[in-house]
Formats: sequence, C-alpha cells, structure tokens
Amino acid sequence: MARSWIPRTEVLDRLGVKPQTLYAYVSRGRIAAKPDPDDPRRSLYAAEDVTRLADRSVKHGKPQALGGGAVSARGETVIDSALTSITDGRIYYRGKDAVTLAETATLEQAARVLWDAEEDPFADLKPRVDVSFGGGPRVRAFQVLARRAEEDSTTVGRADRSLRREAASVLNELVDALSGGGPRLYLHQRLARLWKLEERDAALIRRALVLSADTDLGAPAVVARTAAAAGAPLSAAVLAALTAQIGPPYGGRLNQTIAYVAEARRGADPRAIARQRLAQGLELPGFGHPLFPDGDPRARALIEAMRLPEEMADIVRVGEGLTGQAPNFDMALALLGRQLDLPKDSMFAVQVTGRAVGWLGHALEQVASGSPIRARLRYVGNEPEIG
Repeated sequence: MARSWIPRTEVLDRLGVKPQTLYAYVSRGRIAAKPDPDDPRRSLYAAEDVTRLADRSVKHGKPQALGGGAVSARGETVIDSALTSITDGRIYYRGKDAVTLAETATLEQAARVLWDAEEDPFADLKPRVDVSFGGGPRVRAFQVLARRAEEDSTTVGRADRSLRREAASVLNELVDALSGGGPRLYLHQRLARLWKLEERDAALIRRALVLSADTDLGAPAVVARTAAAAGAPLSAAVLAALTAQIGPPYGGRLNQTIAYVAEARRGADPRAIARQRLAQGLELPGFGHPLFPDGDPRARALIEAMRLPEEMADIVRVGEGLTGQAPNFDMALALLGRQLDLPKDSMFAVQVTGRAVGWLGHALEQVASGSPIRARLRYVGNEPEIG
C-alpha cells in the first residue's frame, strides 16, 4: 500500500506539538519525511506515523516519574541534565558557547567542561602498547571499547575523581585505536598525524571534534545513561552509545551526506544533480536540523573556518537554494573530509571521538545523580489465551 503524506500544518494540528518537537520526531526516525514535490523547500510527513503517535498520546496517561525526569503524556522520555542546552539557536556546554569554545579549545579542554572536572583527568595518562586492531575505524572502535568493557570495573561506589580519570583513559585508548598510537600528543594531533595533515588543517580537526561533542539527548546518549544507571563500566556505556550511533538517524545521515558531496563533486553541475535527487523523491542530505530551524551554528562555524573553494561552496549554495534550509553539521563534516582529501571513513573517526566525550559526560552525570532510569513496558498486543 502506498504511503499517504500530509503537510506540516496538519501534523502540528493533529499532534498538538510545536515545530521543534516535530523536527525531533523526524530526526529520531519516529515520523518519516520527504521533500514536497511541488515545493522542495517544504516537507511532507507520513500520515500513518502521525496517526500512531497521536493514538499513543491518547493512551498514555499522566506523566510518570523517571530517574531524574519524567515520561511525558506523549511518550517522550525526559531526563534532567546540566550538560548541554540549545537556546536562541546557539549550543552551550555547561553554559559555555560551544562555537566560541571550539575556536581555541582542545577536545581535552572541552571534556573537562562537559565532565565538570576541576582537575585535569588526562594528566599523566600512560599509553597502552596493545592498541593495534585490524579493520577500519568502526571495527577498531568497537574492538577497543569491547575490550575495555570486559576489563573495567563497575561504576557503583566509585569516587568522582576516579571515574573522570577512567573516562579520560577510555577516550585516550579510543583515539589510539583509531590513530594507531604513537607519541603523546593532543587527541586532535594524533588523528592529524594519521592523515599527515599540516598544522592549519589539524586545527580544523580540533574544531570539528569540539563541536561534535554533544547536542541533544538522542538515543545514543540515552542508552549511555541507561548502561551507566545499571552500574556498567564507562567503556560499556560508550559502547552502547556507539551501537545506537551507527543507526540511520545518526551516523547513517553522515554517511549519506558524504556520499552526496562526493556525487556532487564528480558531476559537472551540482544543481542538476540536486534537482535530479529531488525529482526522484529523495532528500538532499546535509541540510536542515530539527533543533536549529534557523541554521546549525556548528556547521556555520566550521564551514567559515574551512574557507571552501568555489566548487565546494557551490554545493552549499545550491542545497540552500533548493531546500530553503542551511547546511547542518553532517554537511560541514562531509565538506571537511573532502577538502582535506581524507579517507572516506575519516569523518566517522572524528564524529565518534567527539561524541564519545559527550557520551562519557552523560554516563558520569547519570552515575553522580544516582537516579535509576525506569522504563515501563505497556503491553498492547493480543489478549492472552487463557484456559
């Protein structure tokens, strides 16, 4: 059966939510969306997904208590956090403007902000010799985190200082596994050394890492907190988050954007390629963000710092003109990898390294709060056959 599609105004009316909430539903894969063939700057939404959410909102009663938060009447999980906020189109790490912080801060310094660490947890960390794993960055990331999850202790009863040191150690080994180890440089310098980048280009990697650290409380952050609430090691919390990150709403979008940038670069006319995609009912990946309806400040900052050549800047201009939306951070990362002529999977390494800081921050905060995350399964299947 063919899907039925409805405009935004009807979705907002049926669900009784604000546009930001609708964008969040789309980004988390709860409502499918596609460009409006009559106006690619607008979107249409899957009617059956909207109906399902509307029915659930009727069935759900009053908000129920959850560790540090609540389950809203519309089924949204709410968890209190002091890590990251988005206000007036800007993103803040514990009250510090992330874009401003990224101008000069290393990822280690951003980690100290997000982890609320007065002492430097990275001081005197010893390198580990056996960090060499086979395969690409994704395989190596899973391997190093799985090994650490097997080795590390539970978070229960641990002092904050000890946990922050362990978080730094997990991040340190993750980067070593991705970059191949070597001299004790800053984290961004280790990745830059792997790709043989000059100092100016290494600074772009540093900026991208800091801007990648955290955004909203999406599925990866939630599962990191859930693992930590269960007493799992910090490395297991990051491993759980990484498993969620590779899904289509998260890492999958970065892959689609990288592929689109490569396709646009190969063609003689980016506008023709973009129009062809829209005519086929496909979206232009890398444009628009549900949390930043007026433009993603992280993408803007990174793209400005890159000083794109004209042919790559044209990809951005064409996309903005056809979609009516600004480039998001996935597009900025895709353009960065292309401009620096890095391997296809390099931006996965940048994205995951940066996000690991945020995931560790969520895990640390969850452990410190001590509030369990309670989720109650509501059975809606067939009635049991009794007798």
